[in-house]
Amino acid sequence: MPGKIYTASLSRSQGRTGWSVIFRHPIRRDEATGQPGLRIRRGLSTRDDNEADKLKLELNELLANPRYWDVAARPEAERRFDRRVVDIFYDKMVPEETDYFGLRNQIIALPESNESDYRHVLLLGTTGAGKTTIVRQLIGTDPKKERFPSTSTAKCTIHDTEILLDEGPYYRAVVTFVSSDELREYLNECISAAVLAAYRGAPDEEVLRRLLNHVNQRFRFSYVLGNGPISGFAEFDDEDVDEEEENQADYEPESPEVDEIDLGITNEILKSTIIELRDIAKKQGEKLKNDLQVTTEPDQRVVDELFEEELDNLLREDEAFNAVADQLMDEIEKRFDILENGELKFTKQGWPILWQYKTQDRKAFIKAITRFSSNNALLFGRLLTPLVNGVRVAGPFSPLWLDGKQPKIVLLDGEGLGHTPRSTAAISTALSRRIEKADTVLLVDNAVQPLQAAPVSVMREIVSSGNASKLLMCFTHFEMVKGDNLRSQSARVQHVLASAENVLAAIGEELGPLAERTLRKRLETNLYFFSGIDERLTHKKKSEKRTINQFHLLLNAISTITERPQKAPACPVYDRANLVLAVKAAAENFHNAWLPILGLKPLPGIHKEHWTRIKALSRRLATPGWSDEYDTLKPVADLRKQLQDQIYLLIQNPVSWEGDEPTDDEKQQIYEMLASNISKRMLKLASERVRIQRHQDWQNAYYQSGRGSTFERAKIIADQVYNQAAPVPDVTPSPDRNQFLREVSLEVEEAFAEVGA
Repeated sequence: MPGKIYTASLSRSQGRTGWSVIFRHPIRRDEATGQPGLRIRRGLSTRDDNEADKLKLELNELLANPRYWDVAARPEAERRFDRRVVDIFYDKMVPEETDYFGLRNQIIALPESNESDYRHVLLLGTTGAGKTTIVRQLIGTDPKKERFPSTSTAKCTIHDTEILLDEGPYYRAVVTFVSSDELREYLNECISAAVLAAYRGAPDEEVLRRLLNHVNQRFRFSYVLGNGPISGFAEFDDEDVDEEEENQADYEPESPEVDEIDLGITNEILKSTIIELRDIAKKQGEKLKNDLQVTTEPDQRVVDELFEEELDNLLREDEAFNAVADQLMDEIEKRFDILENGELKFTKQGWPILWQYKTQDRKAFIKAITRFSSNNALLFGRLLTPLVNGVRVAGPFSPLWLDGKQPKIVLLDGEGLGHTPRSTAAISTALSRRIEKADTVLLVDNAVQPLQAAPVSVMREIVSSGNASKLLMCFTHFEMVKGDNLRSQSARVQHVLASAENVLAAIGEELGPLAERTLRKRLETNLYFFSGIDERLTHKKKSEKRTINQFHLLLNAISTITERPQKAPACPVYDRANLVLAVKAAAENFHNAWLPILGLKPLPGIHKEHWTRIKALSRRLATPGWSDEYDTLKPVADLRKQLQDQIYLLIQNPVSWEGDEPTDDEKQQIYEMLASNISKRMLKLASERVRIQRHQDWQNAYYQSGRGSTFERAKIIADQVYNQAAPVPDVTPSPDRNQFLREVSLEVEEAFAEVGA
């Protein structure tokens, strides 16, 4: 039976000359209700009134005729209607993913390490540890005048940055952007949070802060739209100000053209937005309060959760709410209109997908790329940094202290690890894939507070995934390691190494003696200490000479990283029964970690996550092409980690060897190859079982609403997603448990067979 017939309308926002069309799609599901009728707003790429009317009429014809509502009818629609109308109507009716890495590779191809002398170096470290400062030193950008890439003690690098040191003479760049749908969802979450703050009577400063800064700090719309017009708002935004800014009075970013963006107009829009949000909050809040009638509910926390979630659902259906989002999206898009250099490419629906640029002028290049990578508060309101998901640059960069020589390296920088509460926390699946592809992993840590939970979790991942031979580690801020008992360079080194001893012992207890031995061997010969790297290094001071020498040793270690052997010298034999026990332990650990997160089983030390975070997670897992995690919630990575860790313990304990038993070094080589194969396969299996096969269940979880929806959403995730994806094997067989065991066993057998085990 055909769905409801909708009609389209035209829209032209303040300050935009082009027409947009707004309609509800008869097939695509609405985010709030889960029913067909998703609200869509797209640009028509025309300023002509008559042409816009013609396109609207064509779209209404598509909307009125159900025979066009099947994607199979697209070829016929393309023969009858304007291509712009067809692209808008059929967009995302078939889910598709965008290969952003591939897009960047089409513009600037990265040399493969197995086909050249180049080595790909992945830098990892906690926020503020200094990994991006090391990148500056390795590419030779001036820390005061060029300041590329941007650094900060707060979360600064929020996208992938790939830097190729080549001979030039051109400096080249390609930047890819997040999709409009993903950006709109983050914006909607910010607007919803701002409305809730307004309903609770928060001052304008707080409402504006909620509007401009997403709770997980990934999307800081203040970078794009500015801090707003309200006096005193800056006090809420200290974390956005780079500390280097305060210490470098001689640095001023090049002023943008005065007519490129009128922040006065933006501020007026933000000021009126706050008024509109308060009106929305009053109208919807009072309506919801009357509708819910929860005055008899004894648990105020339940009342608050119910009110918040139902308010969020109502807002997504509110035309005034959507009008606010439309206006802010238009204001964001204006920042693309002012780009002076380079070339923008767009999707069929008119959203920017990439920007590319090439010049021999280094100063012009740095100025142009700054708009996509800077976090400088003086440029707030003109930056596109939060909209970027990847930056790749290439050019004749080289370290200032290397006498003009250029190392053959590709530097891969990314978002800081964050300060995770547990050293056993899983790292993201995206980061696991980057570790696997890199030739070298440079783990950067702060010598003042060395080896906290986040870097330890990376060390665990690197060793259990069979990538320990790639690991190099450095400690920054070494000049700040001080104390009455630390009177010499060697004493300070030993002080830092003492922390490593404790960590290695703990990892050995969790992942077995092989893990401890492997990491200890790497750190004995591949550990580096850097001082004062936020300044230009010369050979004048003793401390600078030491740091330069450490950089030379680091570059030498990077250049001598070799590929692992592909065939094992001996053949270990394993018992299948031990694999069953490993899978059982992995599944139990996975469920035991997630049940308290979902609020279904209390466990000391693990707190129930707020409903908004669980809902946001379900939204992302339900949407093809989006991330498989939300902030610290990483179900795919968690299952992969549990399987990987348990099988890594199994790998270390073969029941016998075929042929002569190898030496300890040969065993380590075999175990690393097995672990590497297992890691790749468990990542694929976890993604398939938790996300791809359970896509509909994630959607069902997301669409829950009304009284008890928080609990129902948690139950769906636990029972229909996790219990189906990773059923715990026990003495009672079932099709689900047997299938899970068969799939894991098959992957392990194939992984072992590849290396002769």
